[in-house]
Amino acid sequence: MRQERFKMERQGLVEEGQEVVISERSPSTGRYTYLVEPSVAMSGIYRTNERIKARKGVIRKIEETEKGFYLIVEMEE
Repeated sequence: MRQERFKMERQGLVEEGQEVVISERSPSTGRYTYLVEPSVAMSGIYRTNERIKARKGVIRKIEETEKGFYLIVEMEE
């Protein structure tokens, strides 16, 4: 299992335990970002050897911080 963190701007868009689809965005720079669809949350930047291979995951936790909301998504890899 792999867990990754995604930044979400508004609360109430998804719930803990919900299965989500993850899409990959890859510009030609060899760096990748990921979206929890439909554009609910976005990941940081990953290098080629760090890529997320799974395209589905489950939201294990929603964290609220002073910088916003974060999803902890668990996926099988």
